[in-house]
Amino acid sequence: MIYRGEEAEKRAALAVAEKMAAAAKTAPKGSGRDTVMALILDGEDKDTLSAHMRDIARETGEEFFKRDAANVDNSHCIVLLAAISAPFGLGCCGMCGFENCGKMAEAGANCAFNITDLGIAAGSAAAIAADNRIDNRILFSAGQAALRMELFPADVRVCYGIPLATSSKSIFFDRDPANVML
Repeated sequence: MIYRGEEAEKRAALAVAEKMAAAAKTAPKGSGRDTVMALILDGEDKDTLSAHMRDIARETGEEFFKRDAANVDNSHCIVLLAAISAPFGLGCCGMCGFENCGKMAEAGANCAFNITDLGIAAGSAAAIAADNRIDNRILFSAGQAALRMELFPADVRVCYGIPLATSSKSIFFDRDPANVML
């Protein structure tokens, strides 16, 4: 049997995406409590995500959403990582900037543990992609589109996307600096 390189590359990217979801799950957590969720999109679902990214660019005038949507279009798949908003109920932490978890929840803020854990999970997932020589980039913009699509439960307010691509030169670098979020 003959396998075309393009087909093998897509299968490899999807296999790495699954490993990335596992790496996000097993990444160290600030207190051992897991609030991180993962989804993998390809095909029409990935196309819908990039369409939402373009909508956000039009609505906000933030051109980097459009630039990042093109990166998602040119990727095999995208891994979405999100954090459930679940305050720990500590009366003594204050790392979120509020006196306690109750005040944080009243303000609609995010628990510092949840967000830190999401960052560690995203780094762990991106490392898996890099270790497998699959080009990737962590995108805030893709996470915003995923939230708009309501792909996660209502108690998820923070999400990042990590698209995966294979090409002779990474599509995620040498991007237009005029469209970079400052």
